[in-house]
Amino acid sequence: MDPVAALDEIAFWLERDLAPSFKIQAFRRAAKAIGEFDTDELTDRLHDGRLKRMKGIGDRTFEVIGQALEGQVPDYLEDLRQRARPLTEGGGELRAALRGDLHTHSEWSDGYAAIELMVAAAKALGREYIALTDHSPNLTIANGLSAERLTEQLGIVDGINAGDDGFTLLKGIEVDILESGELDQTPDMLDRLDIVVASVHSKLRADKATMTERMLGGIRDPHTNVLGHCTGRLVMGSRGTRPQSEFDAERVFAACAENNVAVEINSRPERQDPPDELIDLALEAGCLFSIDSDAHAPGQLAFLDYGAERAAARGIPPERIITTWPRERLLEWAQAR
Repeated sequence: MDPVAALDEIAFWLERDLAPSFKIQAFRRAAKAIGEFDTDELTDRLHDGRLKRMKGIGDRTFEVIGQALEGQVPDYLEDLRQRARPLTEGGGELRAALRGDLHTHSEWSDGYAAIELMVAAAKALGREYIALTDHSPNLTIANGLSAERLTEQLGIVDGINAGDDGFTLLKGIEVDILESGELDQTPDMLDRLDIVVASVHSKLRADKATMTERMLGGIRDPHTNVLGHCTGRLVMGSRGTRPQSEFDAERVFAACAENNVAVEINSRPERQDPPDELIDLALEAGCLFSIDSDAHAPGQLAFLDYGAERAAARGIPPERIITTWPRERLLEWAQAR
């Protein structure tokens, strides 16, 4: 098999299974290192020893490349495939109904992979669409995109969508809700996008009244389609834990329902956001929902399984989940804002 494809697939399975990042990056680096060479050149380098000496190639990746060049499925990849199981036991029917994902990141901001790799993984998982939602400029720690960089990215999205394979990469952004309640991108730039996920990323320990007004400002902006990870909590993972933000959930979810803004069910294992009691409150308020992966790497696109299990457990009807909708219906809804 193609050795780059083998390395990328190994990284996909490791990302999906929350393997240590150093292990994942070893395979991603090796794929980049050999990506410029054709099969004949790689075979020559394998046989004369140059491949072994290349920067970014270790013992395991050398073995994988060699077995792929010999026409085999590498042993390491075959083992990962054989051990793969669904991420969750519940939510199977809802998981099968999901068509897309409206919150994903690439290496343009704080993601770990090229846009093209994210798209390839989404297609392999059977998605009909995903939104590319890299961060906005205020989030400098995540390399947020200026209007100029976002404009450049939109040209790449157009190129990807020039193909006619039934898949669509939606133009999007995860835009910061600033302390003022305004969105962290120009209105003209937001007008050019298909999907706007609005999230709070700073001053998460603000008092309840301050946070509520901030969130209401973002929700009421006519560009906002989805309220992202509304509490900002972390319940596990390498970043430690973080308590949920304090806000008036009844007012916030009432505003979401009134303004036709979907509440995100963020599927990242370390977030599980919103908590169950807030999902119940949003459901009672009449909100729509968006089950999203918040993927920062191709394998993390599979995290939708976790969100589907939680949504099913809370009894959310599939028709209230916008990521079960066909692309045309989704875009019509989004543009109506």
